[in-house]
Amino acid sequence: MNTTPHVNREKTALITGASGGIGYELAKLFANDGYNLVLIARNEEKLIQVAQEFTRKSGIKVEIIVKDLSIPTAPAEIFTKVQQAGIKVDVLVNNAGFGAYGFFYETDIVTELQMLQLNVVSLTHLTKLFLKDMVKQGSGKILNVSSGAAFQPGPLMAVYFATKAYVLSFSEAIANELEGTGVTVTVVCPGTTASGFQERAAMEESKLVTSQKVMDAETVAKISYRGLMANKTVVVPGVRNKLLAEAVRFTPRKMVVKIAREMNSK
Repeated sequence: MNTTPHVNREKTALITGASGGIGYELAKLFANDGYNLVLIARNEEKLIQVAQEFTRKSGIKVEIIVKDLSIPTAPAEIFTKVQQAGIKVDVLVNNAGFGAYGFFYETDIVTELQMLQLNVVSLTHLTKLFLKDMVKQGSGKILNVSSGAAFQPGPLMAVYFATKAYVLSFSEAIANELEGTGVTVTVVCPGTTASGFQERAAMEESKLVTSQKVMDAETVAKISYRGLMANKTVVVPGVRNKLLAEAVRFTPRKMVVKIAREMNSK
């Protein structure tokens, strides 16, 4: 990582899970608007390619940090590197996350503990670390990527759905706490999105994926970005996903769980 302090006061967005999918598309939007970028992912080769692309096309500064956020020490290490480089983060995008598919009594506990660390603990830790400076300076934005899964329990993906419910609840709560500080929090809850997520979760054959038109990552990113810049608290991309999120509120809880089980089934 380049450790030369930034002299000019240019805006910077830090994005986790930036090597592909929604994270990459969000990085592209920030780059097009002239933001410098700090990109974080596990895959160094992909990060270097992405950084070179944005530097060439947009003329911005791009720093890369190769970290696995399922490792507990990663958030503090990222924060330290950013501080040492003299970078002030104006926008934090907590996008990195993954899921796991199957009956809870059969799934791998190590994978699920890594998922909890990445989807919940690291997101919370990074938010804590960067939020304090944002509040001190009286400006900043945080975008947390949750999921349509946040609105109901999810049999066959029990831990993943629960992590995304946490992200939604946490984001809405701190958004309220931050009113009047100049800092805003937006949480986006996309439905099924075309990315590497389904393959990693081993759920390509579930009805959730095969029975509906899947949104592309570029569209989800654009809707998320507009919501972030408009200071919206909750953003649900797509009319169908909005209707489903609302319908859960008026449907008996037991039925909601049964429907989720049916949709997650192969």
